[in-house]
Amino acid sequence: MDFRQAEAAFEHELLERTTLSALFEWSAERHATGVAQRYKGGVYARSLVESGVVEAAPNGEYAELTYSELRTIVRHLAAGFRDLGVDFDDRLSIAASTRMEWAHVDLATLAAGGVVTTVYPSVSDSQLQYLLTDPEPSGVVVENAELLAQLLAVEADLDLDFIVVIDSLPDGSGMAGAVRDRDDIYTLGEVYDRGAAGFDVDEYDSWVAARAPEDLASLIYTSGTTGQPKGVQLSHENFRANINQAFRRFGPRPDRSSSVPVLDHRSTTLSFLPLAHVFERLVGHFLMLSVGATVAYAESPETLKDDFQLVSPTCSTSVPRVYEKLYRAIQTEASGSALTERIFEWAVDVGQQYHHADDPGRLVELKRAVADRLVFSQVRAGLGGDIDFFISGGGSLSAELCALYHGMGIPIFEGYGLTETAPVISVNPPEAPIVGTIGPPLFGVETRLDRTVNGELPDTGGDVGELLVRGPNVTAGYWNDPEATQQAFVSLPADGSSGEDDRGSGEDAAGSGGDDGDSGEEASERWFRTGDIVEQRADDYIVFRERAKQLLVLSTGKNVAPAPIESAFAPDPVVEQCLVVGDGQKFVSALIVPDFEGLARWATQDRIDLPNDHKQIVADDRVRQRIQSAVDAVNDDLEPHEQIKRFRLLAEPFSTENNLLTPTMKKKRRSILDRYTGQIEGIYTAKADR
Repeated sequence: MDFRQAEAAFEHELLERTTLSALFEWSAERHATGVAQRYKGGVYARSLVESGVVEAAPNGEYAELTYSELRTIVRHLAAGFRDLGVDFDDRLSIAASTRMEWAHVDLATLAAGGVVTTVYPSVSDSQLQYLLTDPEPSGVVVENAELLAQLLAVEADLDLDFIVVIDSLPDGSGMAGAVRDRDDIYTLGEVYDRGAAGFDVDEYDSWVAARAPEDLASLIYTSGTTGQPKGVQLSHENFRANINQAFRRFGPRPDRSSSVPVLDHRSTTLSFLPLAHVFERLVGHFLMLSVGATVAYAESPETLKDDFQLVSPTCSTSVPRVYEKLYRAIQTEASGSALTERIFEWAVDVGQQYHHADDPGRLVELKRAVADRLVFSQVRAGLGGDIDFFISGGGSLSAELCALYHGMGIPIFEGYGLTETAPVISVNPPEAPIVGTIGPPLFGVETRLDRTVNGELPDTGGDVGELLVRGPNVTAGYWNDPEATQQAFVSLPADGSSGEDDRGSGEDAAGSGGDDGDSGEEASERWFRTGDIVEQRADDYIVFRERAKQLLVLSTGKNVAPAPIESAFAPDPVVEQCLVVGDGQKFVSALIVPDFEGLARWATQDRIDLPNDHKQIVADDRVRQRIQSAVDAVNDDLEPHEQIKRFRLLAEPFSTENNLLTPTMKKKRRSILDRYTGQIEGIYTAKADR
C-alpha cells in the first residue's frame, strides 16, 4: 500500500475533531504514568520549585514529571488564572524562553478558555510594546526579573489586570521590592496555589467543554523579516487538524515495518527552538504531548552537546542553521589529526554513496559497515545514542548536508510550512524520504500553483509557481488587519477551470481528505497565498525554490533564487554564512561570513600564520583565495547567470544579537542589506574584485 493511501485509511482514537484542551486531557488520562516532561536543574530559580509544586532537579541533571503530575499542574494553573480574572477569549501573553513552564502556562490558559499570544524573550522595548498593545492581553506571563523590568518600563501603555513571573524574584534582582509594593504581580507558584485552593474538577471540566474547535486558541506574530509582525489567528481546529495530519505521517500506522521510525509514547524529544514560534509549538509541544511522548527541555541552544548526552532523545526538531552548526561540530571533533580527518571524509563519502544507491552492492555495503564502526556510531553516540530521526523546518536545508546526515544513519526529514498554516504543509515521510525536497503535502492539505510568478527560473521538469494551499489547518486571517487578510487569500473557480481570476493550476496536487466545496459555474474557493515559489514534481513531492519577495531579478531579466545558493555552502568548513545579492544588477554577488574556527584549522594544517583579529583575517589574501575555492565549488553546480562573480568577506556573523537573524535563525535580508550598503555598492562599482 502506498503511504498516501495508508495515511488516508489510518484509524486511531487520537484522530478526532476536538479542542487542544480536550486532547490534552485524553492523552494525560491515557498515559498517566508515562514521563511527560524532563527539566534540568541549576538553570532557573523556578517558583514552582520554591512553592513545592515540583521537586528541584539536581544541578546539571534532569528530573521528570509524569502525565498525571503535569495534568495536576495544568488544572490548578487554569483555576488560578480563572481566579485572576481570565475568561473565555481573553488574551494572555507569554514572554519566556523554551522551558517546561511555558508549556504549563500554554495548556492552562487554553483550558481556562483563554487565548495565548506569544512574545520572544529577546525583543526590544518597542517590539515588546507593540506585541502587547496589539492583542490587548488581560495578563502577561514573563520569565524572570529582567523581563519583568522590561515589561514595567512599557506598562503605562497597556491595560493589564495582572502580571505573572515564572521564576522567583531574589532580593538582589532589583524587582523584589517593586513587587512587594503591588498586589497585581504574582509568581507562577502563587498562581498555582490560588488555583489549588479552590479547585473544582466539575467546574474545570465545564471550562474545557465550553470551548469549540473553531474557537480562537492563539495569536502568533510573524517573525518580522520584513515589516511589522502580523498576528496570525489560529483556532483549536487549526492546530488540532495539523496534529492529526502530522500523526498520520509519523504515527505508528499498521502498514509500517519495524524499521521505519515513528512518533508514539516511546518517543523522547529534546526541545530547544522557541515555543513562541509555531514550528516548535506544534511539532515539539502539542504533537509530542498528544502521542504520550516525553519532552525534555534543553538548557539553551549553546548546551545542546551536553543535553543530547543527558537526555538521549529519539527525535528532535530544528532549523537548518542548527544542523549546519552541529555538522561543523562533528567535523571539528574529527579533525584531531590529518589521519582522523581523512577517515571522516572517507566515511562521509561512503555514507553518501550508500544513501544515493538504489542497490549499494556488496562492496559499498562492506565499506558502509566499516565507516559506521569507525565514525558514524561515534557521531550517533555523541547525540545520545538513540536518535531515530530529526525534523527540519523553518528554512531551506542544503540537500548535500541532508544527504550527509542520511549517510551517517541520522535521517533528517525536511518539511515546510508557515505560521498561517499551523504550520506544517508538507514533510518527507519516514518510509520514502527524498533529499532535496520538502516532501508531499499532508493528508487534507490541498495545493495549487500560481504560475504567473514563475518568471525565468530554470526548467527542471516540474510544475513551478507560487504555492497556494487550503485545508483545515489554514488560518482565517490576521488579528485586527482585514487588509492583510484580504491580500493573503485568492478566490479561484471551484471546478479548477481557468478564468480571469484563476491564478492557480486548477489541479489539486495532494488534496485527499479536503472539502472540495460547491461545484458550479459561480462557485469559488478561497486559497491562501504562501508567497513561496516551489516546484511540484510529478510524484507530488515539493521542491522549495524561494520566497517570491526574495527572488533576485537581474538587469538582464534573469531570475535568481538566492536561498539554494546560500545553503549550498553549508557543508564547507570555512564558510559560516552567505547572503546572495544582485537585484537589479548585471550579475550575482555575495556577502560571506567565514567560519573562523574552520579557517584556523585550515591554517594550522597548511602551516599558514593568520592574524588573530577577525577584521585582519577577512582582509588576508590567503583567506580570500580559500573562500574563492569554496565559491568556485558552488558555482560549478549553478547556471551561468546564477554564479557568484564577486564577494565581500564580513568579520561579524549574522546573529539575533545584532538583529540580523530572527529568533528562529532566519536571515533578516532587508536589515543585512541596509547595514552593508557600502560593501554591496563597492562590489558593483569596483573595476575588479579583490
